[in-house]
Amino acid sequence: MLLAHPAVLTAMVDEYEALALLGAEQGTEEVRRRQEDLAYTLCVSTGTSDVDAALIAARFRLSGARTEDDSVLQA
Repeated sequence: MLLAHPAVLTAMVDEYEALALLGAEQGTEEVRRRQEDLAYTLCVSTGTSDVDAALIAARFRLSGARTEDDSVLQA
């Protein structure tokens, strides 16, 4: 499974939650589509099939994650 970098995952969760709080499902087609895209990407990134499960999995993966982690970069 492809794992998103913690900084990317954090940004996706934050944006999805902001859109949900603002009632994006009642907004324009573009805003609804962005929320749907984020939900799909979160599901793919966490290996889940439901956005609520994806948010839980993302939060679990992010607990204690270092967003400045450069361990994937070679010295």
